[in-house]
Amino acid sequence: MPDSPNPKELLRFLKPRLPEMLATLKTLVLAESPSLEKTPSDRCCDLLAAEWRKRGAHVERIAQKRHGDQLRVTWWPQKSRRAGQLLVLGHYDTVYASGTLRKMPFRVSSGKAYGPGIFDMKAGLTQALFALEALQKTKASLTRRLVFLWTSDEEIGSDVSRKLIEAEARRSDAVFVLEPSLGPKGLIKTARKGVGEAELIVHGRASHAGLAPQEGINAIHELSRQLARIQEWNDSRNGVTVNADVIEGGSRVNVIAERARAVLDLRALRISDMRRLESKLHALRPILPGAKLDIRGGFNRAPLERKRSGALFTKAKALAAQMGVSLGESTAGGGSDGNLTAALGVPTLDGLGAVGHGAHAQNEHIFIKTMPARAALLAALLLHS
Repeated sequence: MPDSPNPKELLRFLKPRLPEMLATLKTLVLAESPSLEKTPSDRCCDLLAAEWRKRGAHVERIAQKRHGDQLRVTWWPQKSRRAGQLLVLGHYDTVYASGTLRKMPFRVSSGKAYGPGIFDMKAGLTQALFALEALQKTKASLTRRLVFLWTSDEEIGSDVSRKLIEAEARRSDAVFVLEPSLGPKGLIKTARKGVGEAELIVHGRASHAGLAPQEGINAIHELSRQLARIQEWNDSRNGVTVNADVIEGGSRVNVIAERARAVLDLRALRISDMRRLESKLHALRPILPGAKLDIRGGFNRAPLERKRSGALFTKAKALAAQMGVSLGESTAGGGSDGNLTAALGVPTLDGLGAVGHGAHAQNEHIFIKTMPARAALLAALLLHS
């Protein structure tokens, strides 16, 4: 093999490894790793660490108190120049509680593999293992250090891992996120909406609803007026959505409601729209005389704008074409850790993980035959970026 194998050669190396890839994937899926359960998550972390050590990578385990430990894996050939680094980002936690395997077992049927967390995103982690192996076995000449960061709390907001992700991203020339692709064609996610949560609390004044309604200030009525105003902010054409998804208020049917509360889901495709939405939210003023508003929260993940991913996608599309694979792109309504790295100005390409369907659902699955090509694409990006 030449020092710099082309994508077709990487794919040729990986295709015969598919049975081994599937066996490794099965092992990871059988190691249940719920975000909120540290003990089983750490067992999955053990398996991941062992797989990377078998391939000669340097594995650093970052202990956590409440969640599974984080893994930082580094690789570079001993004689190569380490001019910068490339970051591969993923998570091994899943949304499924321990015991889910009993009703949702790992199984293979009609070219698909099923199991909790298989699509989101243990197949992506498996593909990364074999991408590195392909680079090693083909003696590829890497010019940058490779860092693989596997976190354990992405499904619950990355509150603990966020600082680690951002610190690693600042040292990186590019970030490749192994979140699942979109649809059966394996579309790359070149844009993601920013995501936020806000709380709108209304303080009114209680009074007897029959004897002295005029002395009260109905917090529910005020909240209803505010939500009608907020609903007008939705702009589907430009990717802006505001949804009141939780509402609470009042105490008894014969008491004017003293307090009411709504929790809002906020999403926007552009940073400018995100900032505008936050400004409008915090500029709200009461409508009913005497009512008071308490507004909290806002966006916690800025949008991943296409300008942060466009150049990387163009490169990925060209590399895929060399393998005979047509690669498309998409926009995702949900956020990922790629939003965090893109917000720092670091080129970020998301959706490089598994091809399949059913994330977080009973029918979660991947298309087995796509795994070698996805692993080869990641290897090619790490080699040529």
